[in-house]
Amino acid sequence: MHSSDRRGGDRGFTLIELLVVIAIIAVLIALLLPAVQAAREAARRAQCVNNLKQIGLALHNYHDQNGAFPTGGIVNANTALGNAWAANANMLSWRALILPQVEQSTLYNAINTSLPAYGSGPNTAAAYTIWVTVSSTWLCPSDATNGSGKLHWGGDGNDPQGQWPAGNPPTNPATGKPATIVPVANYAGSFGDNYCGGPLCGGLPWETYPAPTTITPGKPRIGYDGYWGTNNGGGTLRGMFDYITSQTVSMAGVLDGTSNTLLVGEVLPFRAADSNFYNQNGSTAGTTVPLGWNSNSYPASASNCNGNWQGASAPTGCRYSAAAKGFASLHPGGANFLFCDGSVKFLKQNISLPIYCAIGSRAGSEVVSSDAY
Repeated sequence: MHSSDRRGGDRGFTLIELLVVIAIIAVLIALLLPAVQAAREAARRAQCVNNLKQIGLALHNYHDQNGAFPTGGIVNANTALGNAWAANANMLSWRALILPQVEQSTLYNAINTSLPAYGSGPNTAAAYTIWVTVSSTWLCPSDATNGSGKLHWGGDGNDPQGQWPAGNPPTNPATGKPATIVPVANYAGSFGDNYCGGPLCGGLPWETYPAPTTITPGKPRIGYDGYWGTNNGGGTLRGMFDYITSQTVSMAGVLDGTSNTLLVGEVLPFRAADSNFYNQNGSTAGTTVPLGWNSNSYPASASNCNGNWQGASAPTGCRYSAAAKGFASLHPGGANFLFCDGSVKFLKQNISLPIYCAIGSRAGSEVVSSDAY
Protein backbone atom coordinates (compact mmCIF):
# COMPACT_ATOMS: atom_id res chain seq x y z
CA MET A 1 0.00 0.00 0.00
CA HIS A 2 2.85 2.34 0.90
CA SER A 3 4.73 1.79 -2.37
CA SER A 4 1.53 2.29 -4.38
CA ASP A 5 0.95 5.68 -2.75
CA ARG A 6 4.50 6.76 -3.66
CA ARG A 7 3.98 5.89 -7.28
CA GLY A 8 0.79 7.93 -7.32
CA GLY A 9 2.57 10.91 -5.75
CA ASP A 10 5.32 10.86 -8.40
CA ARG A 11 2.89 11.03 -11.30
CA GLY A 12 3.93 13.75 -13.89
CA PHE A 13 1.79 15.99 -16.09
CA THR A 14 -0.21 14.39 -18.83
CA LEU A 15 0.15 15.54 -22.44
CA ILE A 16 -3.25 17.19 -22.31
CA GLU A 17 -2.28 19.17 -19.20
CA LEU A 18 0.93 20.37 -20.85
CA LEU A 19 -0.96 21.47 -23.95
CA VAL A 20 -3.45 23.39 -21.82
CA VAL A 21 -0.65 25.20 -19.99
CA ILE A 22 1.08 26.04 -23.28
CA ALA A 23 -2.19 27.33 -24.72
CA ILE A 24 -2.76 29.55 -21.67
CA ILE A 25 0.76 30.97 -21.95
CA ALA A 26 0.24 31.64 -25.68
CA VAL A 27 -3.01 33.47 -24.96
CA LEU A 28 -1.33 35.59 -22.28
CA ILE A 29 1.51 36.48 -24.65
CA ALA A 30 -0.97 37.40 -27.38
CA LEU A 31 -2.77 39.66 -24.93
CA LEU A 32 0.37 41.27 -23.54
CA LEU A 33 2.34 41.75 -26.78
CA PRO A 34 0.24 44.64 -28.14
CA ALA A 35 0.53 46.40 -24.78
CA VAL A 36 4.31 45.94 -24.77
CA GLN A 37 4.57 47.19 -28.35
CA ALA A 38 2.36 50.17 -27.53
CA ALA A 39 4.55 51.00 -24.52
CA ARG A 40 7.69 50.83 -26.66
CA GLU A 41 6.16 53.06 -29.33
CA ALA A 42 5.08 55.53 -26.65
CA ALA A 43 8.69 55.69 -25.46
CA ARG A 44 9.96 56.16 -29.01
CA ARG A 45 7.42 58.89 -29.65
CA ALA A 46 8.45 60.63 -26.45
CA GLN A 47 12.07 60.57 -27.60
CA CYS A 48 11.02 61.98 -30.97
CA VAL A 49 9.16 64.79 -29.19
CA ASN A 50 12.26 65.49 -27.13
CA ASN A 51 14.38 65.64 -30.30
CA LEU A 52 12.07 68.23 -31.81
CA LYS A 53 12.06 70.29 -28.61
CA GLN A 54 15.86 70.34 -28.68
CA ILE A 55 15.80 71.44 -32.31
CA GLY A 56 13.23 74.11 -31.44
CA LEU A 57 15.38 75.44 -28.61
CA ALA A 58 18.38 75.53 -30.94
CA LEU A 59 16.42 77.41 -33.61
CA HIS A 60 15.22 80.00 -31.11
CA ASN A 61 18.73 80.44 -29.73
CA TYR A 62 19.94 80.98 -33.31
CA HIS A 63 17.14 83.50 -33.81
CA ASP A 64 18.12 85.38 -30.64
CA GLN A 65 21.74 85.55 -31.80
CA ASN A 66 21.08 86.49 -35.42
CA GLY A 67 17.69 88.22 -35.45
CA ALA A 68 16.09 85.60 -37.69
CA PHE A 69 15.76 81.88 -38.20
CA PRO A 70 18.40 80.37 -40.51
CA THR A 71 17.81 80.34 -44.23
CA GLY A 72 16.94 76.98 -45.74
CA GLY A 73 20.42 76.86 -47.25
CA ILE A 74 23.31 79.21 -47.92
CA VAL A 75 25.52 79.96 -50.88
CA ASN A 76 29.16 81.03 -51.03
CA ALA A 77 29.74 84.78 -50.88
CA ASN A 78 31.46 84.51 -54.25
CA THR A 79 28.46 82.81 -55.81
CA ALA A 80 25.64 84.69 -57.48
CA LEU A 81 22.63 84.73 -55.16
CA GLY A 82 20.37 81.82 -55.91
CA ASN A 83 22.90 79.96 -58.04
CA ALA A 84 23.20 77.15 -55.52
CA TRP A 85 24.27 74.70 -58.20
CA ALA A 86 27.43 76.63 -59.09
CA ALA A 87 30.70 74.75 -58.51
CA ASN A 88 31.68 77.07 -55.67
CA ALA A 89 28.28 77.14 -53.98
CA ASN A 90 28.18 76.02 -50.38
CA MET A 91 24.66 74.58 -50.05
CA LEU A 92 24.82 74.06 -46.27
CA SER A 93 21.31 73.49 -44.96
CA TRP A 94 19.67 75.11 -41.95
CA ARG A 95 20.38 71.91 -40.03
CA ALA A 96 24.12 72.44 -40.41
CA LEU A 97 23.78 76.12 -39.50
CA ILE A 98 22.36 75.34 -36.04
CA LEU A 99 24.91 72.67 -35.10
CA PRO A 100 26.50 75.01 -32.52
CA GLN A 101 23.10 75.45 -30.88
CA VAL A 102 22.64 71.66 -30.52
CA GLU A 103 26.00 71.38 -28.74
CA GLN A 104 27.92 70.30 -31.82
CA SER A 105 30.24 73.28 -32.19
CA THR A 106 33.23 71.02 -32.80
CA LEU A 107 31.51 69.51 -35.82
CA TYR A 108 30.40 72.91 -37.11
CA ASN A 109 33.86 74.44 -36.68
CA ALA A 110 35.36 71.65 -38.79
CA ILE A 111 33.16 72.64 -41.77
CA ASN A 112 34.90 74.73 -44.42
CA THR A 113 32.15 77.14 -45.48
CA SER A 114 34.21 78.22 -48.49
CA LEU A 115 33.73 74.79 -50.05
CA PRO A 116 30.60 72.90 -51.10
CA ALA A 117 28.89 70.77 -48.48
CA TYR A 118 29.48 67.77 -50.74
CA GLY A 119 32.41 66.24 -52.55
CA SER A 120 32.65 68.37 -55.69
CA GLY A 121 35.36 70.54 -54.12
CA PRO A 122 38.68 69.57 -52.54
CA ASN A 123 38.26 66.63 -50.17
CA THR A 124 39.91 66.21 -46.80
CA ALA A 125 39.81 63.65 -44.02
CA ALA A 126 37.89 66.24 -41.96
CA ALA A 127 35.24 66.57 -44.67
CA TYR A 128 34.73 62.81 -44.66
CA THR A 129 34.52 62.71 -40.86
CA ILE A 130 31.87 65.43 -40.91
CA TRP A 131 29.97 63.64 -43.65
CA VAL A 132 29.60 60.40 -41.71
CA THR A 133 28.54 62.10 -38.45
CA VAL A 134 24.84 62.48 -37.66
CA SER A 135 23.68 63.00 -34.07
CA SER A 136 20.79 60.96 -32.68
CA THR A 137 19.00 64.28 -32.12
CA TRP A 138 18.18 64.27 -35.83
CA LEU A 139 16.86 60.70 -35.94
CA CYS A 140 13.41 59.43 -34.96
CA PRO A 141 13.72 56.13 -33.03
CA SER A 142 10.48 54.86 -34.59
CA ASP A 143 12.07 54.90 -38.06
CA ALA A 144 13.95 51.62 -38.34
CA THR A 145 14.62 52.37 -42.01
CA ASN A 146 16.89 55.41 -41.54
CA GLY A 147 20.06 53.35 -41.24
CA SER A 148 20.98 55.21 -38.02
CA GLY A 149 21.46 58.31 -40.15
CA LYS A 150 23.47 56.73 -42.96
CA LEU A 151 21.81 55.43 -46.13
CA HIS A 152 23.36 54.04 -49.28
CA TRP A 153 24.59 56.48 -51.92
CA GLY A 154 22.68 56.09 -55.17
CA GLY A 155 25.59 57.20 -57.35
CA ASP A 156 27.71 54.08 -56.98
CA GLY A 157 25.98 51.69 -59.32
CA ASN A 158 22.95 53.87 -60.07
CA ASP A 159 20.90 52.46 -57.19
CA PRO A 160 17.35 53.86 -57.62
CA GLN A 161 16.68 53.31 -53.91
CA GLY A 162 19.81 55.20 -52.87
CA GLN A 163 20.25 58.73 -51.57
CA TRP A 164 21.42 61.55 -53.81
CA PRO A 165 23.14 64.61 -52.35
CA ALA A 166 23.68 67.67 -54.54
CA GLY A 167 27.00 66.22 -55.72
CA ASN A 168 29.26 63.25 -55.02
CA PRO A 169 29.99 62.46 -51.36
CA PRO A 170 33.43 63.37 -50.02
CA THR A 171 36.25 60.96 -50.71
CA ASN A 172 36.90 58.29 -48.14
CA PRO A 173 40.62 58.65 -47.29
CA ALA A 174 40.88 54.90 -46.68
CA THR A 175 39.68 53.93 -50.16
CA GLY A 176 40.37 57.02 -52.26
CA LYS A 177 36.82 56.77 -53.59
CA PRO A 178 33.60 58.67 -52.78
CA ALA A 179 31.92 57.62 -49.56
CA THR A 180 29.31 54.95 -50.12
CA ILE A 181 26.83 56.47 -47.68
CA VAL A 182 24.85 59.70 -47.42
CA PRO A 183 23.91 61.21 -44.03
CA VAL A 184 20.16 61.70 -43.56
CA ALA A 185 17.76 63.12 -40.98
CA ASN A 186 14.16 62.55 -39.92
CA TYR A 187 13.34 66.24 -39.43
CA ALA A 188 12.83 68.83 -42.17
CA GLY A 189 11.99 72.52 -42.07
CA SER A 190 8.62 73.63 -43.41
CA PHE A 191 8.29 75.81 -46.49
CA GLY A 192 4.57 75.77 -45.84
CA ASP A 193 1.93 75.80 -48.55
CA ASN A 194 4.09 76.94 -51.43
CA TYR A 195 3.68 74.51 -54.31
CA CYS A 196 5.48 71.19 -53.91
CA GLY A 197 4.74 70.42 -57.55
CA GLY A 198 3.39 73.47 -59.32
CA PRO A 199 5.49 74.36 -62.38
CA LEU A 200 7.95 71.56 -61.59
CA CYS A 201 5.62 68.83 -62.77
CA GLY A 202 2.43 70.53 -63.87
CA GLY A 203 1.04 70.45 -60.35
CA LEU A 204 0.14 67.62 -57.99
CA PRO A 205 -3.36 66.07 -57.73
CA TRP A 206 -4.15 68.05 -54.60
CA GLU A 207 -2.81 71.43 -55.71
CA THR A 208 -4.76 74.30 -57.24
CA TYR A 209 -2.45 74.67 -60.21
CA PRO A 210 -2.28 76.60 -62.39
CA ALA A 211 -3.79 79.12 -60.04
CA PRO A 212 -7.12 80.38 -61.46
CA THR A 213 -7.96 84.05 -61.29
CA THR A 214 -10.96 83.12 -59.17
CA ILE A 215 -11.44 80.08 -56.94
CA THR A 216 -14.73 78.21 -57.12
CA PRO A 217 -16.79 79.28 -54.09
CA GLY A 218 -16.32 76.80 -51.27
CA LYS A 219 -13.19 75.29 -52.79
CA PRO A 220 -9.99 76.15 -50.90
CA ARG A 221 -6.80 77.03 -52.67
CA ILE A 222 -4.02 74.48 -52.16
CA GLY A 223 -0.60 75.82 -53.06
CA TYR A 224 0.94 79.15 -54.03
CA ASP A 225 3.63 80.36 -56.43
CA GLY A 226 7.23 80.09 -55.37
CA TYR A 227 7.61 76.31 -55.36
CA TRP A 228 9.49 74.91 -52.34
CA GLY A 229 9.45 78.38 -50.78
CA THR A 230 11.51 80.01 -53.52
CA ASN A 231 10.87 83.38 -55.16
CA ASN A 232 10.57 81.73 -58.56
CA GLY A 233 7.59 82.73 -60.67
CA GLY A 234 7.08 85.85 -58.60
CA GLY A 235 6.36 83.83 -55.49
CA THR A 236 7.60 84.27 -51.97
CA LEU A 237 8.24 81.97 -49.03
CA ARG A 238 5.00 81.29 -47.15
CA GLY A 239 6.49 78.95 -44.57
CA MET A 240 9.68 79.17 -42.52
CA PHE A 241 12.55 77.78 -44.62
CA ASP A 242 13.21 78.47 -48.28
CA TYR A 243 15.11 76.56 -50.92
CA ILE A 244 18.12 78.12 -52.70
CA THR A 245 16.93 81.76 -52.63
CA SER A 246 18.40 82.72 -49.22
CA GLN A 247 15.19 84.14 -47.71
CA THR A 248 15.00 84.36 -43.93
CA VAL A 249 12.10 84.69 -41.52
CA SER A 250 11.96 86.30 -38.09
CA MET A 251 9.39 85.85 -35.35
CA ALA A 252 7.94 89.23 -36.31
CA GLY A 253 7.03 87.73 -39.69
CA VAL A 254 4.86 85.00 -38.14
CA LEU A 255 1.57 86.89 -38.34
CA ASP A 256 -0.76 83.91 -38.04
CA GLY A 257 0.39 83.16 -34.49
CA THR A 258 3.42 81.19 -33.41
CA SER A 259 1.27 78.45 -31.86
CA ASN A 260 -0.51 77.95 -35.20
CA THR A 261 2.50 77.89 -37.54
CA LEU A 262 4.63 74.84 -38.37
CA LEU A 263 8.39 75.16 -38.07
CA VAL A 264 9.80 71.62 -38.42
CA GLY A 265 8.19 68.23 -39.03
CA GLU A 266 9.00 64.57 -39.48
CA VAL A 267 10.08 63.03 -42.78
CA LEU A 268 11.08 59.52 -43.88
CA PRO A 269 14.43 59.55 -45.72
CA PHE A 270 13.86 56.21 -47.46
CA ARG A 271 10.76 57.60 -49.18
CA ALA A 272 12.65 60.46 -50.86
CA ALA A 273 15.78 60.35 -52.99
CA ASP A 274 17.35 63.48 -51.51
CA SER A 275 16.91 63.60 -47.74
CA ASN A 276 20.60 64.34 -47.22
CA PHE A 277 21.50 66.04 -43.94
CA TYR A 278 24.00 68.73 -44.98
CA ASN A 279 22.70 69.83 -48.40
CA GLN A 280 19.83 72.29 -48.64
CA ASN A 281 18.03 70.24 -51.29
CA GLY A 282 17.21 67.62 -48.64
CA SER A 283 16.28 69.81 -45.70
CA THR A 284 12.74 71.06 -46.35
CA ALA A 285 9.21 69.78 -46.99
CA GLY A 286 5.78 71.29 -47.59
CA THR A 287 2.13 70.93 -46.64
CA THR A 288 0.43 70.70 -50.04
CA VAL A 289 1.22 66.97 -49.95
CA PRO A 290 -1.16 65.13 -47.59
CA LEU A 291 0.44 64.17 -44.29
CA GLY A 292 1.81 60.64 -44.45
CA TRP A 293 1.62 60.33 -48.23
CA ASN A 294 3.62 57.28 -49.36
CA SER A 295 6.02 58.51 -52.04
CA ASN A 296 7.70 55.13 -52.26
CA SER A 297 4.75 53.05 -53.45
CA TYR A 298 5.84 53.03 -57.10
CA PRO A 299 8.85 50.97 -58.27
CA ALA A 300 11.88 53.24 -58.00
CA SER A 301 13.55 51.39 -60.85
CA ALA A 302 10.72 52.11 -63.32
CA SER A 303 11.79 54.19 -66.32
CA ASN A 304 9.34 56.99 -65.53
CA CYS A 305 10.50 57.09 -61.90
CA ASN A 306 14.23 56.42 -61.65
CA GLY A 307 16.09 59.73 -61.89
CA ASN A 308 13.01 61.52 -63.25
CA TRP A 309 13.37 64.40 -60.81
CA GLN A 310 9.97 66.12 -60.40
CA GLY A 311 9.23 65.29 -64.04
CA ALA A 312 5.69 65.58 -65.35
CA SER A 313 5.60 61.82 -66.00
CA ALA A 314 6.89 60.86 -62.54
CA PRO A 315 4.04 59.11 -60.67
CA THR A 316 3.02 60.63 -57.34
CA GLY A 317 4.12 57.40 -55.65
CA CYS A 318 7.65 57.78 -57.03
CA ARG A 319 10.43 58.79 -54.64
CA TYR A 320 11.83 61.12 -57.33
CA SER A 321 8.55 63.04 -57.68
CA ALA A 322 7.67 66.37 -56.08
CA ALA A 323 5.22 64.51 -53.84
CA ALA A 324 8.26 63.14 -51.97
CA LYS A 325 8.62 66.61 -50.41
CA GLY A 326 5.83 65.94 -47.92
CA PHE A 327 5.95 65.16 -44.20
CA ALA A 328 5.54 61.58 -42.95
CA SER A 329 6.52 59.31 -40.07
CA LEU A 330 6.26 55.68 -38.94
CA HIS A 331 4.33 56.63 -35.80
CA PRO A 332 0.85 55.05 -36.05
CA GLY A 333 -1.71 57.58 -37.19
CA GLY A 334 0.33 60.71 -37.81
CA ALA A 335 3.55 62.62 -37.13
CA ASN A 336 5.14 65.00 -34.64
CA PHE A 337 5.60 68.68 -35.53
CA LEU A 338 7.50 71.52 -33.94
CA PHE A 339 5.57 74.81 -33.95
CA CYS A 340 7.06 78.30 -33.96
CA ASP A 341 6.31 78.83 -30.27
CA GLY A 342 8.54 75.86 -29.42
CA SER A 343 5.69 73.46 -28.68
CA VAL A 344 5.54 69.99 -30.23
CA LYS A 345 2.20 68.54 -31.30
CA PHE A 346 1.15 65.26 -32.86
CA LEU A 347 -0.89 65.84 -36.03
CA LYS A 348 -3.22 63.09 -37.13
CA GLN A 349 -2.75 61.70 -40.61
CA ASN A 350 -6.36 62.46 -41.53
CA ILE A 351 -5.94 66.20 -40.91
CA SER A 352 -7.90 68.28 -43.42
CA LEU A 353 -5.60 69.42 -46.23
CA PRO A 354 -6.84 73.06 -46.12
CA ILE A 355 -6.21 73.15 -42.35
CA TYR A 356 -2.80 71.53 -42.85
CA CYS A 357 -1.88 74.16 -45.43
CA ALA A 358 -3.24 76.95 -43.22
CA ILE A 359 -0.91 76.05 -40.34
CA GLY A 360 1.89 75.69 -42.87
CA SER A 361 1.67 79.36 -43.86
CA ARG A 362 2.97 81.94 -41.42
CA ALA A 363 1.06 84.98 -42.71
CA GLY A 364 -1.84 83.69 -44.78
CA SER A 365 -4.49 85.29 -42.52
CA GLU A 366 -6.33 81.97 -42.24
CA VAL A 367 -8.45 81.52 -39.14
CA VAL A 368 -7.69 78.15 -37.56
CA SER A 369 -9.00 77.05 -34.17
CA SER A 370 -6.76 74.97 -31.93
CA ASP A 371 -9.20 72.04 -31.98
CA ALA A 372 -9.11 71.86 -35.80
CA TYR A 373 -5.97 69.74 -35.59
